[in-house]
Formats: sequence, structure tokens, C-alpha cells
Amino acid sequence: MPKQPEDLRSHRWLGVQDLRSFGHRSRLRQIGYDAEDWRGKPVIGIVNTWSDINPCHAHLRSRAGDVKRGVLRLGRQTFAGDLEELQ
Repeated sequence: MPKQPEDLRSHRWLGVQDLRSFGHRSRLRQIGYDAEDWRGKPVIGIVNTWSDINPCHAHLRSRAGDVKRGVLRLGRQTFAGDLEELQ
């Protein structure tokens, strides 16, 4: 059974009317996103280990782009980044 929008983690981060969610929404709006980009949709993070100094992972940058395009075609929102951004 599919989850209801209110059951999604992205709703807990962005859809609740509290100070924490306000902070998440305001940072997304600063970089050009609007409520229609996340309201009622799962927000999917794409993380990879690509870097300029690791030739073994060079293919992961384009692979992450492929995944992002596929997710966007499904009408979902994505945010891509590397592992350093999560630390």
C-alpha cells in the first residue's frame, strides 16, 4: 500500500509548521525551489562518492545524473550531492 504524503519523511522535514521545517523550506527557497517542488512528494537524496581525485569513481557522476533524471520523470524531487556534503 502506497504511503500517504503525510507519512513521508520529506513531509516531516518540509510540511510541518514548526521552526525546524521553516529552516529547511527557507534554505530550499534560497536556491530556487518552491513548495510545489516538494509538497506531497517524496524528496529523494542521491549521494555518490565521485570526485576529481578518484579515477575509480569517475563514472558515478554521470550515473547519479541518470538516476536524477529518472526520479524527476516520475514526478519526484531529488537533491544530489557527494559524501563530503553530508559530513
